[in-house]
Amino acid sequence: MPNATVPDALALVVREAEGLDTRVQGDSDAALALLEGADRVFVHGAGRSGLALRMTAMRLMHLGLTVHVVGETTAPAIRQGDVLLVASGSGTTGGIVQAARTATEVGATVLAVSTTDTSPLADLAAVTLVVPAATKTDRSGSASEQYAGSRFEQALVLLGDALFHALWQRSGRSADDLWPSHANIE
Repeated sequence: MPNATVPDALALVVREAEGLDTRVQGDSDAALALLEGADRVFVHGAGRSGLALRMTAMRLMHLGLTVHVVGETTAPAIRQGDVLLVASGSGTTGGIVQAARTATEVGATVLAVSTTDTSPLADLAAVTLVVPAATKTDRSGSASEQYAGSRFEQALVLLGDALFHALWQRSGRSADDLWPSHANIE
């Protein structure tokens, strides 16, 4: 569209996000239980999915969970009792599937977010949350009018915030409890 506007594009993004609360498939209560019971949480995603999961990692850290981003120099090795939270639209991203395989081999549990529950990643995951979105290679426009995996990545941010919010509400802690005064670095 030669006359496309930002408000029109924003309306599209919002329209495609509407109804996400009723269209995510999978056992979200089991996902919450995995996160609540984890010794440590590791997050891993490639590209924009990885960036979206970093936002979730920060929120989970605000709850007091021990959280690591896979690939960071300070991330320890994953072990039994840990949860690996991963995202891959296709469920076939090589590095993500290999990380999930490694996690399961050492006794960690995998929580996956994808557009499908029939993939190598879903096969390794204890819980897979399926979001209604196109993968980055789907350019048909049938699942989303947005470019590549944009809808998936946006849904991943919203889902991460929803997981955080539910865990926060279950904790009974106030917003002030999550923002201690000594945490400010000047």
